[in-house]
Amino acid sequence: MNTTDAGADPQAAAELVEVVDENALPIRLVTRAEMRAQNLWHRSTFVAVVRPDPDPRDDQGLRPTDRLVVHQRASWKDLFPSYWDLAFGGVCGVGEDWGTAAERELSEEAGVSGLDLRLLGRGTYDGDHSRCHAQIYLAAGSMAIEPQDGEAVAVEEVVLGLLTTWVESRSVCPDSLALVVPHLAALVDSVG
Repeated sequence: MNTTDAGADPQAAAELVEVVDENALPIRLVTRAEMRAQNLWHRSTFVAVVRPDPDPRDDQGLRPTDRLVVHQRASWKDLFPSYWDLAFGGVCGVGEDWGTAAERELSEEAGVSGLDLRLLGRGTYDGDHSRCHAQIYLAAGSMAIEPQDGEAVAVEEVVLGLLTTWVESRSVCPDSLALVVPHLAALVDSVG
């Protein structure tokens, strides 16, 4: 599995990142390149963007007919290049709180700002190429998705009820699979 790309952005590689402890508290600063090379624990955000089915609803759940906005990552990304991602987001900046990081990442990657993000939950991902403490958010609405910074090279919408089938036919970021899908599934199930 190719998870890193030699052509990764050198400016991003030099960016400072907080290494965190088991409680997601910062313990030291390293470059992003060092964090990736040593697979160090850090903080990340994931923002699932869902376009609701036009049927009116009174609950806070999701319908199987709602559509999840997914995107394909650029080939130069330092983690999972060219993979499909189920959420917009990324590494929190030094001293940046979770919500601000989620809003920034959504604006940078999807061109979406000014939305109320709903915190779905927290989680940890401990993989061979990434280890993070994460907060997972939901942005729901019919907003236009206009990738801004070149990190997303393609955007699609997947009906939530067909997400499992869609995932099986693509290379999908394992961290978003592990962290985002359970929260979306719980919301769909809560509708009954």
